[in-house]
Amino acid sequence: MIYPTGRAVWAAVAGAIPAFLIALALPHVWYLGLLWICALLAFLAVDAAAGPGRASLSASLSAPPQVGVGGRFTVHVAASLGQRARMLQARVGHDQRVEPVSRTGGALPANGGTLDLEFTARRRGIASFDRVWLRWNGPFGLTWNQVVLPMDRKVAVLPDVSSARDEAITLLQRSALADGHAQRRAGQGREFEALKDYQPGMGRRMIDWKRSARHGKLLAREFRVEENNNIVLAIDSGRLMCEPVDGVPKVDRAVTAALLSAFIALKGGDLVSLFSFDATPRVSSGAVRGSPSFTMIQKRAAEIDYSSAETNFTLALTTLASKLDRRSLVIVFTDFVDPISAELMLRTVGRLTERHLVLFMLMKDVELETLADMQPTKPEDVARAVTAGGLLRERQVVIGRLRLLGAHVIEADHQRLGPALVERYIQLKEENLL
Repeated sequence: MIYPTGRAVWAAVAGAIPAFLIALALPHVWYLGLLWICALLAFLAVDAAAGPGRASLSASLSAPPQVGVGGRFTVHVAASLGQRARMLQARVGHDQRVEPVSRTGGALPANGGTLDLEFTARRRGIASFDRVWLRWNGPFGLTWNQVVLPMDRKVAVLPDVSSARDEAITLLQRSALADGHAQRRAGQGREFEALKDYQPGMGRRMIDWKRSARHGKLLAREFRVEENNNIVLAIDSGRLMCEPVDGVPKVDRAVTAALLSAFIALKGGDLVSLFSFDATPRVSSGAVRGSPSFTMIQKRAAEIDYSSAETNFTLALTTLASKLDRRSLVIVFTDFVDPISAELMLRTVGRLTERHLVLFMLMKDVELETLADMQPTKPEDVARAVTAGGLLRERQVVIGRLRLLGAHVIEADHQRLGPALVERYIQLKEENLL
């Protein structure tokens, strides 16, 4: 696209005013204004034709593959147009997950250079830089030649897990999971660990009779908590989970808690997979093992997007169940309002608990609890408190039905969601429920 510069507009205005005054004073030379316009148009055409064309343009955009929420990063725009260009300007297009620190564009050398632009990551997800606008002057500086080049640069905006890592290490130390291995305590677990001399007070089932007969003394088997369990982190990203709690969407808090538990489980030798859903299943990662795989889980968590659709639990949990070929711990991060909206979820959960261990992670509804406990000063406050109390009771009805179906339920404060999940996960392993 070619359009005039500010210099050309001022030149047209500067020439049109005297031509208009001359035409008023000397009507027989009215054509002088027309000649000026024609001359200006000719200059514009020459300036546009004499400048470098798009064929000589080359441009690229580079950015870091990932960044934490709230972190700053630099986008580098490299472009070259050749020696004939006087000025080259660039501007990048981006989505709402990032915002510029000061600007989204600027000037760079036309014969080859780089423009550095700083951005701040504001929302978790996959940020996109999808296009670059480039424009340059003709030789006389009268026209701009502008092109839009499509780009496909993605930046994964990840949750800030630095504090989660520290908290995970603290929990590991507290639970005596040294170096990330499963807790080795005599008599706990079902996986054989070693043989030891039989001591009074040990159960008869711990005695290894064959080896005792071979060695001529009573030997007992020592067990440890199993590794290689299959852990599935299922995150609901539907409408209710996208509502904010204390300024942060529930789904973001669920993702942070899921990453904390994934870090613990991978350090403990278990298999971890990530699954997200709203109206349809969205993200589905394969099961991975080992601490180095945490980076992959973290990147897939960035793909969990915000949705305004209602959650389809039947489709999501049925799809998830079809992917599981062994008994697994399925941790579901979700929210619900009343028994009617949760009815389909309850039916599906009943089938899922027949084979798998299901754990629901719920955040306490701080807003409803505040309204229910608020001291009323007006009749409207009484109505709000009664309504909030009713909704909280209906929520407890759903939680009770989930527990009757065999599912475990944790209802934690949003700031304690991750630690509460890790503590229950370690407890389940110690109790041999996985």
